[in-house]
Amino acid sequence: MNNKEFTTELARRLGYTIKDTSELVATLLTGMAQQWQEGNSVHIPGFGTFEVRKKAERISINPVSKTRFLIPPKLVLSYRPSSALKEKFW
Repeated sequence: MNNKEFTTELARRLGYTIKDTSELVATLLTGMAQQWQEGNSVHIPGFGTFEVRKKAERISINPVSKTRFLIPPKLVLSYRPSSALKEKFW
């Protein structure tokens, strides 16, 4: 499902126009991104938790040339599903 299909289906279920639904989704994602930038996690009851985690730096080896190089630390977005969602699908 792509963004257009998602927005269309959500608009149909909510009874809003596609334009209003698109703005609603954009506002939601902007708010979530702002929380992640501040270092906060976003918990959606019945769905799960999104949080920013810091991956430590590590050493990797190029398999062809056998040279070692350092991969710097980085921030990644992680998702942990809720227990209700786990019971439904796992």
